[in-house]
Amino acid sequence: MTQDFELSKKLFVNYLKHEKSLAVNTIASYEMDLKKLFEYLHNVKLVEKTKSISEENLIDFFKFINSSESKSEDKFAIRTMSRYLSTFRSFFKFLEAEKRIDSNPVENIDSPKIAKIIPEYLSIEEVDTILNKPDVTTKLGLRDKALLETMYGSGLRVSEAINLTVSNVFFKDEFIRVFGKGSKERIVPIGRTGLKFIQRYIDESRVYLRNESSENFLFLNFRGKKLSRMGIYDIVKKYCREAQIEKDVHPHTMRHSFATHLLQGGADIRVIQEMLGHSSITTTQIYTHTNRDYLIEIHKSFHPRA
Repeated sequence: MTQDFELSKKLFVNYLKHEKSLAVNTIASYEMDLKKLFEYLHNVKLVEKTKSISEENLIDFFKFINSSESKSEDKFAIRTMSRYLSTFRSFFKFLEAEKRIDSNPVENIDSPKIAKIIPEYLSIEEVDTILNKPDVTTKLGLRDKALLETMYGSGLRVSEAINLTVSNVFFKDEFIRVFGKGSKERIVPIGRTGLKFIQRYIDESRVYLRNESSENFLFLNFRGKKLSRMGIYDIVKKYCREAQIEKDVHPHTMRHSFATHLLQGGADIRVIQEMLGHSSITTTQIYTHTNRDYLIEIHKSFHPRA
């Protein structure tokens, strides 16, 4: 990557951090998208400066990452293109305002129409099967049980489960305090089953896992440090395999299942929005499509005229 590219990226990141106050993970996503673009431009198109990037360069980049020659892990799905385009729009708009480019190369590139993708979710029976798989007679099995009950019981994002602290579990009031995207704080109810296994985990497992590096984090690995994203991913995958569930399940599937089951049970979508920590109701409304499919399936199964 050239010095000019590095400088442009650095200025943009400082802008996102200090003026836009975006979350660390969001900024990291922007940086990764720009890194891929700059590496392509430098190595393939021999472009050295940001002011030399053209609309044609960007279109070629989109084609490249979707081609069989691309070594990118994420094939060129519509959502991926939309994310890249969003990053590039913000980046070049910033450069234009800073007078570091003469024209905006992304200005005339249209956004793709993003298909409404209904998130994968588990049935209540499938969730029950998974939650019953951890061996709670072992320290790590008890931790896994508490973790899965918490993620499903409160619809947590992976980052929220990772950073949940012991002091933010309120046993008497039956809720937990989490910090979501942009460090936004919210209060989320958690059922008595989840609280029961969190308490057992703290008393019977965490007390043996913790050490000087544990701080106040609730869910710890065998080294006493807080669980990582990959650690939680591996835990979810492990019990899905044991439950013989063939769906493409990942940690976020627990959150999707939480929201879907609430909606199927008749919960108000605004309440679900609050519990999920969505800033916009539009994000939450994707679950209404899931619920509609569920209702249609029920109708087909039980109505005599279906």
